[in-house]
Amino acid sequence: MSYSNYPSTGTSGNQPEGKPKDNRTLIYGILIAALVGTWGYIIYDKNQTSNKIDQITSQYTTADSSRAAVEAEYNDALARMDSLTGDNTKLTGELADRKTEIDNLKSQIKTELAKKDGDLKKARAMINELNGKITDLLAQVEQLKQENQTLTTANQDLTTQRDTLTAQKTRVEQALTETSAEKAHVEDVGSTLHASNINITAIDIKSSGKEKEVTKAKKTDVFRISFDLDENRIASSGNKDLYVCVTSPDGHPVTIPSNGSGTFNTRDEGEKVYTNKVTVNYEQGKRMPVSFDWKPESGKYQTGSYKIEIYQNGYKIGQGTKLLKKGGLFG
Repeated sequence: MSYSNYPSTGTSGNQPEGKPKDNRTLIYGILIAALVGTWGYIIYDKNQTSNKIDQITSQYTTADSSRAAVEAEYNDALARMDSLTGDNTKLTGELADRKTEIDNLKSQIKTELAKKDGDLKKARAMINELNGKITDLLAQVEQLKQENQTLTTANQDLTTQRDTLTAQKTRVEQALTETSAEKAHVEDVGSTLHASNINITAIDIKSSGKEKEVTKAKKTDVFRISFDLDENRIASSGNKDLYVCVTSPDGHPVTIPSNGSGTFNTRDEGEKVYTNKVTVNYEQGKRMPVSFDWKPESGKYQTGSYKIEIYQNGYKIGQGTKLLKKGGLFG
């Protein structure tokens, strides 16, 4: 179809004559409507995307919070376990087996929580199981503590009783020792012999061997010392050493080295010189007469009083004196 700038000679329908119809307004309107629609879709789509992002973020936040809550529960359980093992570093027997079970469960929980897509429900169930085991273990440990406290108290009581008994035993043993020592002392003293009927005779021995009792120093050849050892039911039978100590009229002890004079220890006077030592075979519970002769090494006696002491078992058991007079007008 073609158009001409010349006026038409006829008319076409009801269209008025003049300028051609302008469609740009319609086109612009359509374009604007399309643009508005496009922007509307874009805005809508953006809103939908934003909503989805918000939902995902909310879900992630919720999941993260849930994970954090689960981890917090796990950490609380670990803290309880740490306090348990801190107070009880050595768990033995059945408790040690429970501790091993708990350690295995902790390892499983730790593995599950380490996964990005870990099953929090499963982890929480294991944590609940862990808390239950820890609670049971704590209860057992607490019971053992109470039992141990009871045993400790009982042990302290036993220790106190033992110490008391030990002290009593010590006192009893000391008393027994003292009693035994006293008994031994009494027996020792009681077993000491006693001399009675002490007699000292000055003897003049003639060339014929005949003996005569004298009182003068010049006439005296030997002292005959005699006494009785009284019966003693404590002293044992056997040899008994008797120490004879002679003191001359000048106050000095008489020693006769050729006859074995020496020293011995007395119970009350310390060390003492003895003149002669006589050994007798004593029979328990029997009276025994003892007699022996003594004379000075020079064979001569001084004028005056001689003292003779007899010792046995460190004690003096008897003593006597003998006075020798001057001999005749010229002494």
